[in-house]
Amino acid sequence: MNCEEYREAIAADPSGRLAGDDAHASGCDACSKYRDEMREFDECILRALAIDVPEFKLPGLPEIEPAGGERPAVAAISSGRRSRSSFTSPPLWAGLAAAVAVVAVLFIGLPDTHTDHRQLVGEIIAHMDHEQASRQVTSIAVPAGTLHAVVDRKVAAMNRDVGLITYAMSCVINGRTVPHLVIQSNTGPVTLILLAEETIDSSIPLDGENVHGVLLPVGSGSIAVIGQREDQLDEIDRIGRELAESVEWSI
Repeated sequence: MNCEEYREAIAADPSGRLAGDDAHASGCDACSKYRDEMREFDECILRALAIDVPEFKLPGLPEIEPAGGERPAVAAISSGRRSRSSFTSPPLWAGLAAAVAVVAVLFIGLPDTHTDHRQLVGEIIAHMDHEQASRQVTSIAVPAGTLHAVVDRKVAAMNRDVGLITYAMSCVINGRTVPHLVIQSNTGPVTLILLAEETIDSSIPLDGENVHGVLLPVGSGSIAVIGQREDQLDEIDRIGRELAESVEWSI
């Protein structure tokens, strides 16, 4: 089982049943860390969903009395302001909101992006922390066959002269297998994550403890361009603009 197959199995079932006996993770530090994080995230969700939700009770309503002996009249309810004590138990949605709030704690400290994209941003930053070894300064290009296998399943066209590509791997982010590349820029290694199926409306900053970059909208998908130092932001901006103009998705 290779890294891509193992991570797809763990993303589908963090308990590890689908991934066998974890033999792959025992010999791969990056996949072992990915497995541990997925399990921790899964446990947080389970704890949130286990919150006790109080039973919802309808408030008491006045008796309906006949009007003139012909047909029931509408119950007379005071038009004054409703008392705070009218409902003795919080409604069902209040308990559900509490469960959602617990899960939301997982994303405290992430950039203030649109709610729909916080999980994506969190997974990109976590993935960068797990694969620090990919960002090595080197002059050895990734083999053409490897690059073709990783990129061409998702990308129909891309300017490959943007920098020397020294790392190419298919990785699972947000439940999807995506190309993860590293290029050697003038300021050092820069990571590219090509997200053909992640649509965003505008650029989103990617700022973690060890990474600085941006998630850019590109057609029906998006591209993460990430460096390790803040002084790489100008180079990241240049690379991002060149890629945005050249990338065409194949799906």
